[in-house]
Amino acid sequence: MKKILVICGTGVATSTMVASSIKDHLASQGIDAQISQGKVMDLVNGTPDVDLIVATTAVPDTVTVPVVAGLAFLTGIGQDAALAEVVSHLQ
Repeated sequence: MKKILVICGTGVATSTMVASSIKDHLASQGIDAQISQGKVMDLVNGTPDVDLIVATTAVPDTVTVPVVAGLAFLTGIGQDAALAEVVSHLQ
Protein backbone atom coordinates (compact mmCIF):
# COMPACT_ATOMS: atom_id res chain seq x y z
CA MET A 1 0.00 0.00 0.00
CA LYS A 2 1.32 3.43 -0.96
CA LYS A 3 1.59 6.14 1.67
CA ILE A 4 0.80 9.81 1.05
CA LEU A 5 1.45 12.66 3.47
CA VAL A 6 -0.57 15.84 2.95
CA ILE A 7 1.25 18.86 4.37
CA CYS A 8 -0.05 22.35 5.12
CA GLY A 9 0.99 25.14 7.45
CA THR A 10 -0.75 23.82 10.56
CA GLY A 11 -1.78 20.27 9.64
CA VAL A 12 -5.49 20.86 10.21
CA ALA A 13 -8.07 22.43 7.90
CA THR A 14 -6.26 22.81 4.59
CA SER A 15 -4.67 19.38 4.69
CA THR A 16 -8.05 17.85 5.56
CA MET A 17 -9.61 19.32 2.41
CA VAL A 18 -6.74 18.19 0.21
CA ALA A 19 -6.59 14.71 1.75
CA SER A 20 -10.32 14.26 1.19
CA SER A 21 -10.06 15.21 -2.49
CA ILE A 22 -7.15 12.85 -3.04
CA LYS A 23 -8.81 9.98 -1.17
CA ASP A 24 -12.01 10.32 -3.20
CA HIS A 25 -10.13 10.41 -6.50
CA LEU A 26 -7.90 7.46 -5.68
CA ALA A 27 -10.92 5.43 -4.58
CA SER A 28 -12.64 6.17 -7.89
CA GLN A 29 -9.52 4.92 -9.67
CA GLY A 30 -9.33 1.75 -7.58
CA ILE A 31 -6.06 2.82 -5.96
CA ASP A 32 -5.56 1.92 -2.33
CA ALA A 33 -3.43 4.39 -0.39
CA GLN A 34 -2.90 5.41 3.21
CA ILE A 35 -3.26 9.18 3.52
CA SER A 36 -2.04 11.04 6.58
CA GLN A 37 -1.89 14.73 7.38
CA GLY A 38 0.76 16.92 8.94
CA LYS A 39 2.27 20.35 9.18
CA VAL A 40 5.36 21.57 7.39
CA MET A 41 7.31 21.63 10.66
CA ASP A 42 6.97 17.82 10.71
CA LEU A 43 9.47 17.76 7.84
CA VAL A 44 12.18 19.75 9.60
CA ASN A 45 13.62 16.67 11.33
CA GLY A 46 13.82 14.65 8.12
CA THR A 47 11.76 12.96 5.48
CA PRO A 48 8.97 10.71 6.79
CA ASP A 49 8.51 7.17 5.52
CA VAL A 50 6.04 7.95 2.73
CA ASP A 51 5.93 7.47 -1.03
CA LEU A 52 4.61 10.94 -1.82
CA ILE A 53 4.02 14.32 -0.21
CA VAL A 54 1.29 16.69 -1.35
CA ALA A 55 2.01 20.15 0.05
CA THR A 56 0.05 23.39 0.06
CA THR A 57 3.12 25.22 1.33
CA ALA A 58 6.85 25.18 0.65
CA VAL A 59 8.72 22.13 1.94
CA PRO A 60 12.36 21.99 3.03
CA ASP A 61 14.92 21.22 0.32
CA THR A 62 16.05 18.24 2.38
CA VAL A 63 12.87 16.26 1.55
CA THR A 64 13.88 13.28 -0.57
CA VAL A 65 10.52 11.92 -1.74
CA PRO A 66 8.45 13.36 -4.60
CA VAL A 67 6.37 16.42 -3.72
CA VAL A 68 3.21 17.45 -5.57
CA ALA A 69 2.07 21.05 -5.23
CA GLY A 70 -1.30 21.02 -3.51
CA LEU A 71 -2.56 24.54 -4.17
CA ALA A 72 -4.68 23.26 -7.07
CA PHE A 73 -6.79 21.28 -4.60
CA LEU A 74 -7.75 24.51 -2.86
CA THR A 75 -8.36 26.69 -5.90
CA GLY A 76 -9.69 24.04 -8.27
CA ILE A 77 -7.44 25.46 -10.98
CA GLY A 78 -5.30 22.65 -12.34
CA GLN A 79 -6.76 20.07 -9.97
CA ASP A 80 -7.13 17.41 -12.67
CA ALA A 81 -3.45 17.76 -13.56
CA ALA A 82 -2.45 17.59 -9.89
CA LEU A 83 -4.54 14.44 -9.40
CA ALA A 84 -2.93 12.89 -12.49
CA GLU A 85 0.50 13.72 -11.04
CA VAL A 86 -0.43 12.06 -7.74
CA VAL A 87 -1.59 8.92 -9.55
CA SER A 88 1.56 8.80 -11.71
CA HIS A 89 3.77 8.85 -8.61
CA LEU A 90 1.84 5.96 -7.09
CA GLN A 91 2.10 3.64 -10.08
